[in-house]
Amino acid sequence: MLRIRNYIDNPKLILLGLLKKTARLYPDKFYIKAHYRLVMGSKLDLKSPQTFNEKLQWLKLYDRNPEYIKMVDKIAVKKYVANIIGEEYIIPTLGIWDTFEDIDFDKLPNQFVLKTNHSGGSNGVVICKDKSTLNIESARRKLNKSLRTNYFYTTREWPYKKIKPCILAEKYLEDESGLELKDYKFFCFNGDVKYCQVIANRRTGMTIDFYDKEWNHVKFREPADYQNASKFHEMPSSYEEMIEIAQKLSKNIPFIRIDLYNINKCIYFSEMTLYPTSGLGKFEPKEWSSIFGNWIRLPLENNK
Repeated sequence: MLRIRNYIDNPKLILLGLLKKTARLYPDKFYIKAHYRLVMGSKLDLKSPQTFNEKLQWLKLYDRNPEYIKMVDKIAVKKYVANIIGEEYIIPTLGIWDTFEDIDFDKLPNQFVLKTNHSGGSNGVVICKDKSTLNIESARRKLNKSLRTNYFYTTREWPYKKIKPCILAEKYLEDESGLELKDYKFFCFNGDVKYCQVIANRRTGMTIDFYDKEWNHVKFREPADYQNASKFHEMPSSYEEMIEIAQKLSKNIPFIRIDLYNINKCIYFSEMTLYPTSGLGKFEPKEWSSIFGNWIRLPLENNK
């Protein structure tokens, strides 16, 4: 009933659902412009993009560096990153399988994380804290659904299109709280960190906060529908090292988000994200999209 009410109150949701269901029918440029219009409520300017959201759409269409495919593949990226910053920052891989049925759970430890290599966010992720209570059927459904899904079509994030889907298991990690992992997500522009996004309290009411390079809290939100934490986060230990890692990994890339964990003073690489929220996250206040957009130098601008 709630979902029906949402559609009645916002008819654009119906159009957005139809667009995604028929996504394979449309060329990239048409789909990106239609998707942007329905989500952001404004026309996408690709000729002279100014905002962060507009420039990420431009980058989807026109910045086709083949190295990006390695960066978004959760298996290939480990070797890519290790070659730049060292193996000690990589979360250990426990196994890789083509299908769920290939997984031998008896050989896995009591705690682990299963994920598909070609998905984003929490899609295709199963966290196991106690193997004796793991719902195998639920995990099977979630991971098989992810294996069948080509996330390129509904986002037009082109690096995902040709990744061969498979499942990997990683070592389970937990921070000092024993409850969660805080995400430290560094927004990098041509190798320069501008802001660190901290995501916390995923299980009790997720919060998102931004800190500048000097760890001053900045009161804006993206995505706008998440609140700031009730109190400021402490600067993580080895913060300067995290900045250094993010800047090494983001060198010569117009924009990329470098995601790291910091656990008991040990830094671990999480992932590289070229298009956060597929470039459709709304800023509050709105002017921050223009501020972030000013820092992106598109490849054509760099050649001027």
